[in-house]
Parts: sequence; structure tokens; C-alpha cells
Amino acid sequence: MSVTISDSVKNILEQIGEDPSREGLIKTPARVEKAYHFLTRGYKMDINKVLNNALFEENCEEMVLVRNIEFYSLCEHHLLPFYGKCHVAYLPKGKIIGLSKIPRIVDIFARRLQVQERMTRQIAETLDDILKPYGVAVIAESRHLCMMMRGVEKQNSFVTSSTMVGAFKEERATRLELLSLLQTKID
Repeated sequence: MSVTISDSVKNILEQIGEDPSREGLIKTPARVEKAYHFLTRGYKMDINKVLNNALFEENCEEMVLVRNIEFYSLCEHHLLPFYGKCHVAYLPKGKIIGLSKIPRIVDIFARRLQVQERMTRQIAETLDDILKPYGVAVIAESRHLCMMMRGVEKQNSFVTSSTMVGAFKEERATRLELLSLLQTKID
């Protein structure tokens, strides 16, 4: 008989000195198991099903930028959440992707046990592989509860990671255009 997440949560409750049979905790192990399956659903997501053939031939070579994509993830070191926004840009080379697919790709990698640096790189590499564009840039900004609730306990800490591929990495003007667009306020 294999041990379930629910069984493990019951054990954790006992180990921290709680009574898993008390009224407020009776259903907690099952709730936590359901939550962990939801929070880590990125492992079961298939990139091809998510894309659903939403790649289109288009004579467009201007920057495409999707800003402020909210994401939620779990730190693989402490299983505590980190959350924030991701900005994704690419320079098409004859092919574009349905705009809603970009946040879905972010979710595929965010909804796993992660470190922010790897997540940022995985998003960029996936778009680069799918689109073969002139360049891809991914910038993630987030708050990590593992730094806020424990350890250094710095509530106002903020982490930024970026991955630049192709023209975004090689051409300073392209990088600066992206950074300028990210500064633009939208009402």
C-alpha cells in the first residue's frame, strides 16, 4: 500500500504536536492533497495540448510583449509559495503564437516545484524552441515567502530574474527598447 499525500500530511500534523482528529483538522489532509495536486499541475500539462495549434504564419518582425502575467509557484527548497509577475517578449521571424498561449506556458512552468531562475529560463527556451524567433526575453519579478516568513524574514524583499535569447541578448538597442516598454504606464 502506497502512502498518499493525505497520509503524509496527517503525519506532519502529528509531528508538529497537533491532533489530526480535532474538528478543524479532520479534513485538512485531504484538502492539502487536493491543493498540492492543483499547485503542481504543471507536471501533467502537455505543451502541445496547451498550444492547440495556435501558431500562425505572419509577416511580422516587430516586438510582441505580454506584460504583468501573474504567476504562483512553490519554492522547491521549502515548499513555500513565491508569486509575482512575468513579462514575456519575442521578436517574430515569420511565426506568431496566440497571445493567450504565453500565460499558459508561464503556468506550465510556474505550477511545479521551482526556483525562479530555472522557471524564467524554461519559459524562454520553450518559446525559442516553438517559434524560432529572432529573440526571446523573459523577466520574472516575485516575492518569496521562504524569505518573508522564515529565514531572513524580509517582508519587502523582491526578486527579479531574466533570460535573454538571441537579439535580446546580443543587441543592446533591442534590450533597451524592451526595458523602455516595461516602464510605460498603462491606465
